[in-house]
Amino acid sequence: TQSENILGYYVKVERIPNSCRDSPNHIFLKDRKVLLNLSMAYYSVNISAYNKAGESPQAVYIVPDFSTTDLPGQIHVKHQGTNVVVTWAPKYNPKCFVVDWGTGKGDMRMKIVTTATGSFTLDDFQPYKLYKIMVHASDVCQCESFTRHETTFGVTQFYSVEGVPRTGPANVTVLNVTKHSAFVKWTEIATEDCLGFLQGYRISYADSLDKKSLAVTLNSSTTSYHLTTLKEKTTYRVQISGFTNAGEGPPTLSQPFTTPKYGTVKVLCTHYPASIPAL
Repeated sequence: TQSENILGYYVKVERIPNSCRDSPNHIFLKDRKVLLNLSMAYYSVNISAYNKAGESPQAVYIVPDFSTTDLPGQIHVKHQGTNVVVTWAPKYNPKCFVVDWGTGKGDMRMKIVTTATGSFTLDDFQPYKLYKIMVHASDVCQCESFTRHETTFGVTQFYSVEGVPRTGPANVTVLNVTKHSAFVKWTEIATEDCLGFLQGYRISYADSLDKKSLAVTLNSSTTSYHLTTLKEKTTYRVQISGFTNAGEGPPTLSQPFTTPKYGTVKVLCTHYPASIPAL
């Protein structure tokens, strides 16, 4: 119950998933820190303190995701009907590869591949869902703890079937409206709403007089755009949609704005010293 009575700490490191059903890797510590050399698989770290009276409740820490761009181009995904074929070309031949795949921490599956062919066929995928695949090399293949042995070889993401975004971007705002221009910004479409790899945005805007519609296509990393060559004293309506390789999603609600008749005038004021009366 008091820190001075603590004798040490139990640290339990468990791989997610762990189809081998191994008991987690236990570490006994006196200090309050530990250095773990882990692969890019998901791991949970459970920490508890102990003293003469017993063990405390565990604090659970989930190792956060690594960037998906850490190991680009190392493995490749090819669709074959409802199946997916994963291929890779390692620089050395370990005893086996460990393949993880799923949509996230709570939905990962694991398979040990002992062949040296550098390929693996996966099935049972749902359309419009983003999947992550990780391939790890290991020299231990008899369901021992991979925590101390595996090294991540490649990571990639894919959709078995891509769809169009089910919504447009959020928080569309029009700012700095002038006589002939306006600045539009928005929040990117959430990954779970893209239903495919987002390729870009399409901005459509039209004036209320001649109804002529104009469109601009932007890349997916852009979340703002400066509209120019607008007409003065005119009401415009702007809409934004996202698109994937499967096509364009629904546009946002029409956002109106009106350009002023006159531009902004800047007045420069100069102060002159008061004249000194003659004596």
